[in-house]
Amino acid sequence: MLAPSAPAPSFNLPRDGGGTVTLEELRGKAVVLFFYPRDDTPGCTKESIGFSEHLQAFADAGAVVYGISKDPVAKHDKFVAKHSLTTPLLSDADGTTCEDYGVWKEKNMYGKKHWGIERSTFLIDGEGKIAQIWRKVKVDGHVAEVLEAAKAL
Repeated sequence: MLAPSAPAPSFNLPRDGGGTVTLEELRGKAVVLFFYPRDDTPGCTKESIGFSEHLQAFADAGAVVYGISKDPVAKHDKFVAKHSLTTPLLSDADGTTCEDYGVWKEKNMYGKKHWGIERSTFLIDGEGKIAQIWRKVKVDGHVAEVLEAAKAL
């Protein structure tokens, strides 16, 4: 299980709109990674819109923000277009990054067990170390809390 001050696991993931993003290329900046279960579901939409609305404030704090789910890039592209999102979305289709960050969990919904992404956010400092972790995120107020933590780095 990852903990603050541990090195953040490396990744190389495709993003909406084309191209790839690696953690190494983001060195020197604070990085916010928010893992979410699925595109175009109520909580995920609200969270993605919240980060998009505050993207400039994160940039002003020296931080970049990326959303990650297992949805394919084509689905991300539709999600971005539908909701005018400005936060880049990364596709972890094979789930490796989700597993590396410990967010791929067995979940229980209405008495049925299934595997899925536990809504979680990681704040990574400019040296590539985890500064803060939020697990089992409740969407309301979360973006503001992460922004305050990013400003404090």
